[in-house]
Amino acid sequence: MRIIDIMTKGVCTVQMDDFVRYVKSLFEEHEFHHLLVVDGGMLQGVISDRDLLKNLSPFYDTPCEQNRDLAILNKRAHQIMSRNPVTVTAETSVKDAFELLIEKRISCLPVVTESGRVAGIVTWKDLIRAAFREVDASCW
Repeated sequence: MRIIDIMTKGVCTVQMDDFVRYVKSLFEEHEFHHLLVVDGGMLQGVISDRDLLKNLSPFYDTPCEQNRDLAILNKRAHQIMSRNPVTVTAETSVKDAFELLIEKRISCLPVVTESGRVAGIVTWKDLIRAAFREVDASCW
């Protein structure tokens, strides 16, 4: 089985200079945990919901909130993203993707074309679902 068989193709992306406020709103509106950061369609980085939480003040959105706690919302996506993400292509095997996730201790793999353009994303949940389908099919 290859990544093309299990990847999510309709990926939500943000631009390098989009405000963190916008990034936060996307995570709140949708049920995904990773945003790909692009520049001209080329992958530049990844922002996970954990990256966002790590950068938010513990006082954000509490009665103790002060102006400095809101400052992160005015930063840009490139300031909180993980750079040089580990990627795969659509032709990568699911087995190789599993090995990458475990070896690199990451939770998603952006899928890129040979020219570096974003083609999709695959997460650890996608890989587990695929493995379960394989096991389940072989048991029947």
